[in-house]
Amino acid sequence: MKFGLFYELQLPRPWDEGAEQRLYLEALEQIEIADRVGIDHAWAVEHHFLEEYSHCSAPEVFLANAAARTSRIRLGHGIRQVIGNYNHPARTAEVISTLDLVSGGRVDFGIGEGATRMELAGFGVPARTKRDMSLEAAEQIANMMAMTPYPGYSSPSFELPCRNVIPKPVQKPHPPMWMACTNRDTIRVAASHGLGVLAFSFVDPGDARSWCDAYYDTITGDHCVPLGHSVNPNLAMVTGFSVHPDRATAVERGKEHFEFFGFALNSLVASDTVPGRTRLWERYQEHRASQIQTGIEAGPGIGTPDDIRQQLRDFEQAGVDQVIFMQQCGRARHEHICESIERFATEVLPEFAEREQQCAAARAERLAPAVEAALARKKKMPEPADDEIPVVLASVKRAQVNN
Repeated sequence: MKFGLFYELQLPRPWDEGAEQRLYLEALEQIEIADRVGIDHAWAVEHHFLEEYSHCSAPEVFLANAAARTSRIRLGHGIRQVIGNYNHPARTAEVISTLDLVSGGRVDFGIGEGATRMELAGFGVPARTKRDMSLEAAEQIANMMAMTPYPGYSSPSFELPCRNVIPKPVQKPHPPMWMACTNRDTIRVAASHGLGVLAFSFVDPGDARSWCDAYYDTITGDHCVPLGHSVNPNLAMVTGFSVHPDRATAVERGKEHFEFFGFALNSLVASDTVPGRTRLWERYQEHRASQIQTGIEAGPGIGTPDDIRQQLRDFEQAGVDQVIFMQQCGRARHEHICESIERFATEVLPEFAEREQQCAAARAERLAPAVEAALARKKKMPEPADDEIPVVLASVKRAQVNN
């Protein structure tokens, strides 16, 4: 099993001068540490206008800076908003490929569509068709990265004439593709398209096993038709993160901040919001004050090294391929996050890293026939012959004459 860190870049109010810059620089320092100690992935989301909850609206810039500071950790868009209203598909193909080049082939490409009215209405994305728009765009982005030239495309969602979309990525035919999922139904959607799963629901190992079974039954079945030009059979699950030899300290440092994530997300989806005037952290504190607090029980990803080790063994047995730690949330302190990363790497990671090295090749060999069969079912966009590639006229005047 592999491990990753997840960044919403949360910044609860009140904000002091320099708070956003400090948030970014501290997150980058955490990724540097993770790279050094052997964490496998760093994931950054893309959200817009979601004050306090996520200040990560340009993850391509953040991840490019992380690429310059690191040498081995994989850098994931978890996720990139691929609908054309947010980012034209050609621009996404260019961004993903460029990041893959400057990072030396370390990019993972997660796709998403947005869930809140703040984002959807802000960019004019229709909620009823956003899933279809996202999958349509993602397929064409994969084509743009894999084809020379890209033949062109036209639909109500976006248009692009025949062009060679450059640069091309290091990883061929394109970086591994993932999809954000929140339940078993969306997990099956991802699997049916040959995509890895980024599961953003917090479940226990029993539920995780049923999710993994549903995923692998689908991705290895007869109805998997890859969205891209490769298959990425991987299921990653997000959990909290706070590690300390004293369980009470781990809970004190992590639980309140991790639970803010769920509270804030539910509030953004279900409650009205006044732009520029949010009070999510204040409301969260009011909510916590009204609840009965339950002692020092270790939560998901939160506890002593022994607590964490047992939790991860359970997820490993359930079939989870990657656990992604949500360590930067709420008002979690930078020094506590760094300490947890270091302690996890020293006291927990070695056991799992050793097994991952032993099992990776066997796993790839076991899945190879299903992957090959899935790729054979894909109907690829035809490559244009040389005489089918349209000439792009040099001037508007010449184009008018020819018309």
